[in-house]
Amino acid sequence: MNTLDIKLTVNGKPKKASVPARLLLSDFVRQDLSLPGTHVGCEHGVCGACTILVNGEPVRSCLMFAVQVDGCEITTVESLGKASSLHPIQQAFWEEHGLQCGFCTPGMLMIAQDLLKRNPSPTEEEVKEVVSDNLCRCTGYQNIVNSIMKAAATMRDASSKKKGAAA
Repeated sequence: MNTLDIKLTVNGKPKKASVPARLLLSDFVRQDLSLPGTHVGCEHGVCGACTILVNGEPVRSCLMFAVQVDGCEITTVESLGKASSLHPIQQAFWEEHGLQCGFCTPGMLMIAQDLLKRNPSPTEEEVKEVVSDNLCRCTGYQNIVNSIMKAAATMRDASSKKKGAAA
């Protein structure tokens, strides 16, 4: 099988790999990089469970080949936090019951991270618009929206405290 060498940054760490030309990015992330947090659902780019960030932009990793991220920076859900130290978005999902079965959660967390990076003070309508791109069959979305709104408030508060301490 024909393979190509790629170099990329994964969750802040440089990586090199030799990959088949037609290996899906989602499979590369899960199998070759051993980052199983990226879920594979529909494999058609519809559900959003496989959403990761490529050069800071959310993408459906099931719609890209691994060779397409040569020279890129990818960020997966594993970059957010650990069980002992949750990221504010993860903490908000926990506290607001923004997950049930958890299958859509990695994609939801990644789109929330992207949204809050671009817009630290989204309206509820803006959050609803963003999460409507990812399918969830369990929660009815309201707790996901509540989670993202809470995370936004927590992150804004933390940012204000940092700015106040620096002054």
